[in-house]
Amino acid sequence: MAATAVLVWYLVIAGPQGGMVVLPSTFDKREQCAAAITEYQKQPTPTGWSVQCVPSASPFTNNGSAE
Repeated sequence: MAATAVLVWYLVIAGPQGGMVVLPSTFDKREQCAAAITEYQKQPTPTGWSVQCVPSASPFTNNGSAE
């Protein structure tokens, strides 16, 4: 059986001092994450802050042990 990678997208906010915050929301598709960024950018944002979608392998893949 071949293992398939399923990506979960996280919304990450980076601050001007180099800190990052991963929001607790996850998205199944990059388009959903991009839509959240579009909504976020409708608000005035402080200088130096950035928002991006970061993919991560799902914990439900068959690439390791379940222990």
